[in-house]
Amino acid sequence: MTDSRHISTQPKVIAVTGGKGGVGKTSVAINLALALTREGHGVLLLDGDLDLANVAIMLGQYPKHTLEHVLRRECTLDEIIMEAPLGLHVIPGASGVQRCMDLGVAGSLDLLKSLAALERRYDYVLIDTAAGLQPVVLHMIASAAMACVVVTPDPASLTDAFSLIKVLQRQGYRRTPSVLVNMAHGASQAQSIFQRFAAASQSHLNVQPHYLGAIWRDETLRQSVITQRPVALLAQSDPSCRQFHSLADRVKIRLEQLPPRKSGIAAYWYKTVRRSEQDRPTATPASEPTPPKADLGTRVRQVVVEFDDLVSDPSLPPMLRNEALAACFALLGRTMDDDTIEIIQTGLAALDWEALSVPQRAHLATHLRDLASQVAPGSSKLGGGVQSVTRGSDREPRYDQVIFGDQECLLKALREQPSNISLDHFLRGLAGKTDNRSED
Repeated sequence: MTDSRHISTQPKVIAVTGGKGGVGKTSVAINLALALTREGHGVLLLDGDLDLANVAIMLGQYPKHTLEHVLRRECTLDEIIMEAPLGLHVIPGASGVQRCMDLGVAGSLDLLKSLAALERRYDYVLIDTAAGLQPVVLHMIASAAMACVVVTPDPASLTDAFSLIKVLQRQGYRRTPSVLVNMAHGASQAQSIFQRFAAASQSHLNVQPHYLGAIWRDETLRQSVITQRPVALLAQSDPSCRQFHSLADRVKIRLEQLPPRKSGIAAYWYKTVRRSEQDRPTATPASEPTPPKADLGTRVRQVVVEFDDLVSDPSLPPMLRNEALAACFALLGRTMDDDTIEIIQTGLAALDWEALSVPQRAHLATHLRDLASQVAPGSSKLGGGVQSVTRGSDREPRYDQVIFGDQECLLKALREQPSNISLDHFLRGLAGKTDNRSED
């Protein structure tokens, strides 16, 4: 299936995502895609669900083929495109996206070439990602120019969305996510929800998300899911339909404010697959003799050199770089003992702290304090810092019965003293360092 109505050298890619299921993510993706299509744009909607073709079901269609069938060479990419109302094009994804990455460059090259040619036909490409924090979901978000994170008034959706942004940040994601409050009861509630979410993101992640607006909860929208007829197909004067045209306008404005992506989905996936393939260990053919293992010292030095080459490679996607570094820490943490503690201390001391800006230092210091409060037993946060209590240490004040005697006797002796006596003078007197005379 081809469409020559829209010619675009580089489409604007939007990932509609959320930390958990049930937030209305797919409904938002479909109605936004239909609203953009209705305004005369060429739009391709990629169903990124890993198991079910939810987009097709909500449109009342049941595809026979998905990306996985293309990978099996049972059909072409053009042949699996579904035509939805208003001329919207849909690619049912199912598990094909994950399999594409698992196959490597050779196995997925034809699909990626076809996808690269296909996406250039459209003005917008929307990805309805699966819920959760699977690597393939994170890669879908990273491939987009804009991430639309859908939340609801449900506190669990906010917690899961926070976790999603936290994981993305740790994986090297540097774009500012946009937050859409779905199923809101009004503008004041939507603003309150976003402000609470933004405050947590700013405080704990140093991320200030962008507010994309809200979609109100109404009966028409709920019924549209049941009847499999999206509200964006209603008359444009309908309030439910009008909401998504307003959302489409806000999305356009936001995209104009963001730096454009240098490559589309296919190019991003190609780089990711290629890098993953290069990182896989190559097996030695059975016919070839196994080379003798180098001594441990040589092997360690080789690993260090190879790892340095890997993380220093400017073409390495930030998410893969983060994945490699996080794996090193996970391996180091398998055995926590005195040697591991010394290694961590040495590693921290070797870091170039001077290279950090003042805000970066403050951000890192906050995380180190939080970490210290988790590690140190009996620690407590005071005045923004952490004061640790070392049990059994000489630095912790303790009552010394050998010096001061029985506590009951101490209390009795204290009651017999004048009210103006210095406590320090009294204790030193009990220790035999001075007499118990009262002070003037």
